[in-house]
Amino acid sequence: MIKLAKKRVSGWAVFFAIAFMTGQVFTSLYLPNLTSDLVNYGVAKGDTNYIWSAGLKMLAVSVLSVIFSFGNVYLAAKTSQGLGQRLRQDIYEKVLYMSNDEFDQVGTSSLITRTTNDVVQIQNVAMMALRMMIMAPIMLVGASFMAYQKDAQLTSIFVVVIPIMVVFVGVVMYFAVPLFKAMQTKTDNLNLVFREGLTGVRVIRAFVRDAFEQNRFDEANKDYTRNARKVFSIMAVMFPLMTLIMSGTNIAIIWNGGHLIANQAMAVGNMIAFMTYAMQILMSFMMLSMVFVFIPRGQASAARIHEVLNLKSTLTPAEQPKTFADEPETSLDFDQVVFRYHGAEHLALTGVDAHVTKGQTLAIIGGTGSGKSTLINLIPRFYDVETGAVRINGLDVRDVDQQQLQSEIALVPQKAVLFKGSLRDNLRYGNPEATDEELWHALEIAQSTDFVKEAEGLDTFVEQGGNNFSGGQKQRLAIARALVKKASVYVFDDSFSALDFKTDSNLRRALREDESIQKAVVVIVGQRVSTVADADQIIVLDEGKMVGIGTHSELKANNETYREIVESQIKQGGEMHE
Repeated sequence: MIKLAKKRVSGWAVFFAIAFMTGQVFTSLYLPNLTSDLVNYGVAKGDTNYIWSAGLKMLAVSVLSVIFSFGNVYLAAKTSQGLGQRLRQDIYEKVLYMSNDEFDQVGTSSLITRTTNDVVQIQNVAMMALRMMIMAPIMLVGASFMAYQKDAQLTSIFVVVIPIMVVFVGVVMYFAVPLFKAMQTKTDNLNLVFREGLTGVRVIRAFVRDAFEQNRFDEANKDYTRNARKVFSIMAVMFPLMTLIMSGTNIAIIWNGGHLIANQAMAVGNMIAFMTYAMQILMSFMMLSMVFVFIPRGQASAARIHEVLNLKSTLTPAEQPKTFADEPETSLDFDQVVFRYHGAEHLALTGVDAHVTKGQTLAIIGGTGSGKSTLINLIPRFYDVETGAVRINGLDVRDVDQQQLQSEIALVPQKAVLFKGSLRDNLRYGNPEATDEELWHALEIAQSTDFVKEAEGLDTFVEQGGNNFSGGQKQRLAIARALVKKASVYVFDDSFSALDFKTDSNLRRALREDESIQKAVVVIVGQRVSTVADADQIIVLDEGKMVGIGTHSELKANNETYREIVESQIKQGGEMHE
């Protein structure tokens, strides 16, 4: 936890927070002494002037204590909240540059929990550290010394009380700390089930699995609730027992102090001050116990955040990154590509070899699970090849700075993703300087002008995830967004699947005729033969192996796997639409 805070917290803020807290503690310790003097020398002797003098001193010290307290609270809050802000920022930045392997290791639901709940735990501990953790030991030592000064004989009460409190706090920590640690993992699981239910709500309804998913969520919810109930029940017991101990201490002080006062061995004011110091000592122990209970939970959260921030990327950056030429000779090469997912026994891709240059279209076709999307993910370097190489414009993607590499690629993923805001902002996502004319041109190629004009044009509001558009409309808008970005390689990962055959054909024709696209390489992943038939080269994948490459007519004549795909779609009437 200290490592996390070290570079994210101002040393001066911490120093002044400690200074203000020290001032607050000393003023708090001085007030009972003033009360003692006021009773002993003012009230007991009927000296009104002394009462006024002591009262004004007490008022001044109280005001000073409030100022010190305000300064400490302000700096503690600013420091802890600033720490949380920087942690969230660092985690988010780390997530943005994670490889897909790293995402798979942590999981989306766990990342959300770590960015929210875990960061809050660290913020709470930071706040407690700058408040209770500083106040408690200083108050404990100072109050003990002042109490001893007032009456050494009465301090023997603490010899009995303090060991009882230490044992009690130890027992509470023994049972509560493991439960606090377990809460983070159970929060992860609860978020996972809840998130799956939200994202898959349509599937759940379609398969009438409402009761099953409700039971699944209920189990995760009850598991979390049982754990929370146990830990907070233990913590709830702590406060009345501590109150009982403090009340018992007060009774012991009054009982013994009363005898001392009766024997004129102790002044009344001293006993009042001693009782205040006793409460300060016991409250210090109570604060320390709270700190010791919450620190392990904060440490568990810190370890989880460390795990994210210290994840070593499987994508090793180039020591001396190369840069693309200002006017590169556009090309895309797969050079005997072999790829295996992290921890997998079997290869996901093997023997992929292809070369295309500007103005050409490379299509990839194959059955479900054949490795089409895996191959596409190697182009923007979401994964690294095991052997072989992927080259863009003659440079190995591993030798190029990742941001520059991805600036040369316009990708349309399988699942069209739109962001909340205006349609204009969504289309400009890859090219903020694009003019409205360029946006409309991209929409025209993507066969989207009709439904966009029927709405509010480029000012059309896009809901979260693009939920106010149909699946086909979202795909076309995602395609338009990619076209607005001027790139060397345009990658369409099964991006025409929601389009009817006529729209699909018109869109591909518009792509071929566009001047800027003719200067780039186009890569299309498709399930339908009609989508890939007019490509310059078609890669045929089967269970991760490249079993053929060529034009539609060549593969249809010579490749059995491709011929089987064609024949299966002819039987379904798919080829008739070409």
